[in-house]
Amino acid sequence: MFKESTNAWYFLTGVEVSGAASPRRGTVVAFGDSLMDGTGATPGADNRFTDKLAERLAADHRPLDVVNAGIGGNRLLNDSPCYGDKATGRFRHDVLNRPGVRTVIIHLGANDIGAPKMTDPCLGTAPQVTAREIIDAHKQLIRAAHAHGVKAVGATILPMKGALFPVYSEQGEKVRAAVNHWIRAGGAYDTVLDVDRALADPADPALPRPGYVYKDGLHPNEAGFHAIASAVDLDAL
Repeated sequence: MFKESTNAWYFLTGVEVSGAASPRRGTVVAFGDSLMDGTGATPGADNRFTDKLAERLAADHRPLDVVNAGIGGNRLLNDSPCYGDKATGRFRHDVLNRPGVRTVIIHLGANDIGAPKMTDPCLGTAPQVTAREIIDAHKQLIRAAHAHGVKAVGATILPMKGALFPVYSEQGEKVRAAVNHWIRAGGAYDTVLDVDRALADPADPALPRPGYVYKDGLHPNEAGFHAIASAVDLDAL
């Protein structure tokens, strides 16, 4: 008999459904870190970003499925003992090798920026990274997606200043701002999901909007996830 509960994904890695499929049907993969995974939402309540996006698609009668390929703590540039292979290394397995993928939404870079400030043994190596290194890794993911006929949606990095654990720094904020500017204006992504603007406090855009943030001061709460899902352009998926 089990006496403890956990939020980890131990056994179920995917679901395959048999039967005739609609030729119009496709899959949207949410690929990234804890924001995509759903840290901050009530466990089991189906209030993560991916849940809210799926609800919007169903309500609008759009034949698109949503797959959550987010891993808390995941980074673009470095593997870690606990948070999985780096995103550029797992992209093919977790996104491109899935059947019927039409679009990938990518939110990555926050953990690369914040890792040098944290003393988390689960991160393994935590080198200081530059905006150029993060941007080049994003470009690698975009090229791989496009080579497989998959649309790539770039999600700007969420506000980090309010975190109640050591992840924010002035230098890191400069990197975040540079990466977000490139995602918005660089033209490499097919379209942009502006997570940063959906969550930012108008009085201080480096901070999350009051009422949109989980108790750790960084991750969205359910209102925040709803705001992000509402910012998705369904026509671009």
